[in-house]
Amino acid sequence: MNSDFSKTFGCKVFNDTVMRQWLPKNIYISLKRSISEGEPLQPHIADVVAEAMKNWASELGATHYTHWFQPMNNITAGKHDSFVTPQGDGTAVVDFSGKELIKGEPDASSFPNGGLRNTFEARGYTAWDCTSPAFVRDHTLYIPTAFCSYTGEALDGKTPLLRSMDAISGQALRILRIFGNTSSKRVIATVGAEQEYFLIDRAQYEKRLDLKITGRTLFGANPSKGQQMDDHYCGRIRLRVADFMRQLDQELWELGVPSKTKHNEVAPAQHELAPVFESANTAIDHNQLTMELMRIVAKRNNLACLLHEKPFESVNGSGKHNNWSLATDDGYNLLDPGKTPYENMQFLVFLSAVIDAVDNYGDLLRMTAASAGNDHRLGANEAPPAIISIFLGEHLTSILEEIATGSEHAENLTRVLETGVATLPRLNRDDSDRNRTSPFAFTGNKFEFRMVGSSASISQTNFVLNAIVADTLSRFADRLQNAADFDNEVRKIVADTMKEHGRIIFNGNNYSDEWVQEAARRGLPNLSNTVDAITALREQKNIDVLVRQNILSESECHSRYEIRLENYSKTIDIEAHTMLEMLHRQILPAIIRFAGDTAASYNNLKTAGFENSAVQHLLWVLSENIIRIQKAATALKKALQEVDCTDILAQAQYYRDQVTNKMAVLRKAVDETEEFVSSDYWPMPTYTDLLHRV
Repeated sequence: MNSDFSKTFGCKVFNDTVMRQWLPKNIYISLKRSISEGEPLQPHIADVVAEAMKNWASELGATHYTHWFQPMNNITAGKHDSFVTPQGDGTAVVDFSGKELIKGEPDASSFPNGGLRNTFEARGYTAWDCTSPAFVRDHTLYIPTAFCSYTGEALDGKTPLLRSMDAISGQALRILRIFGNTSSKRVIATVGAEQEYFLIDRAQYEKRLDLKITGRTLFGANPSKGQQMDDHYCGRIRLRVADFMRQLDQELWELGVPSKTKHNEVAPAQHELAPVFESANTAIDHNQLTMELMRIVAKRNNLACLLHEKPFESVNGSGKHNNWSLATDDGYNLLDPGKTPYENMQFLVFLSAVIDAVDNYGDLLRMTAASAGNDHRLGANEAPPAIISIFLGEHLTSILEEIATGSEHAENLTRVLETGVATLPRLNRDDSDRNRTSPFAFTGNKFEFRMVGSSASISQTNFVLNAIVADTLSRFADRLQNAADFDNEVRKIVADTMKEHGRIIFNGNNYSDEWVQEAARRGLPNLSNTVDAITALREQKNIDVLVRQNILSESECHSRYEIRLENYSKTIDIEAHTMLEMLHRQILPAIIRFAGDTAASYNNLKTAGFENSAVQHLLWVLSENIIRIQKAATALKKALQEVDCTDILAQAQYYRDQVTNKMAVLRKAVDETEEFVSSDYWPMPTYTDLLHRV
């Protein structure tokens, strides 16, 4: 990469600099207003922008364009059309019209729709999202788009996100105007998504059917060394991994993705990438790009990138910490407490809105992090539990409590970090520690939602966050606009929030059993699995808030409920069938072959006059385990045959309660048998091979 990477950053993006260069001034100004201020896109500019995009992209080697969208399956999609338009005389011209830029037409019935479309009703539309910049990749111009059905329902994550960004901006501006801010024109939800992932050797990956089909190991005995020594986190990055990270950064930077931080995570072979904050819409597009490029760059380096939440049973899984905040278009962070948060009443109003929203709609927020993969991760000593709570730290909590009770505020003296080493600089200590066990933690000027799974799209989490906070800000704005005594009403909002919603604040150890009991006493929901969590989409209060803020219609809520349950059931079904295929075609034949050879060796020893009780015991163990494995496999197969598909919720509950339990029994039997079988016979790479061979 060019040593002056500032010249390379965003070099494949149709960004503001490129638009200034390629667009006429009046067209640029019109488009810029739509991007920055949320004004409606003027149709007459489309042809000019399309021509400029085509010419710019062609100079970068693009021969095709695609409407890039995000259907409800956590990945991206798009069909690729060439710029070539045949002429009647046998020649062709390179062409790209405004109509082709603005509108596309993929098959809406071929993507998850939750009953919104029949199979024979195929028409759907993609619409250009000018607020997320187009880019060139693999000789194609990628145009970020929203995806909706023929009848207008959202079939993607971007459409409700864009709706939610309008909602949060409108309600936040109401609060700012009440506090006297007349300069800010828009409030932007900002996001930084920390992405965790595993890297393993490609050759080892190709030998594991479970990893290739499901993304996680369905069998595998514990390695002798996992993460017990705490020697991987932020440790030396292996040369092969470092080269992957360097190439990934380069490709991300060229596409304008602000990749900032990289390091080893806690588990062996696990790593993390963290970007700089951006507008939520752009950040979500960039996170999808990041996941795609991770897989591509890994394969190019004979590695495999695993984004499953729990690819290995005995070590930490991977999450995606969603750092969320609010900022004005003129650069003011609304969740920055300032030096005197007690006196910063505007900040306390926004903080109270988040507390109120998360307590009222904690089940809806929990739903956004629900998946079959994440069920393996949440609640272990690697991720927050399934109970939603907020960490504020003692300092902010005490301020809110003082306002709520009317008690006198204690002076906040700057605390200095004493290291006891004279040559080290004196450092100011933050007002609060970090709490890595909290699912929703305030970390200085943003909230970090730590529940989201590593493979998930973060669009749903953020449109829910935007929606519930916007709804709360709307109520607060009504109160403040009608208040006879403004200052007193601000304090009353804070006091009411603490009285009615203070139960959601917890600054202790979320991993402890005591917290589970305390949360139950406080009345906080403990939605410990995906099936229970998804039912939040059926709760009328949750439907009402999404409808009220124009994020989702009632039918769109129901469609997502069906899609999520179907996805859960299908995921478990695929995993169970993959287990049986691996067992019958690979594992059982290997165990039987090893047992047979061991029996032959034992007979040879007996013939030679050597009785060996240890070998005899091994044969007995292998024989017993083969029977045990066969019984477990038979039970799993029977469970799969008895799945009732007449009711979508009952089906998901059956997979959760019956199929997953029988999968666990089968896995336990196989994993315990693996410890007795020679590595020369075991038909697939072990955990040691996968975690320590990069």
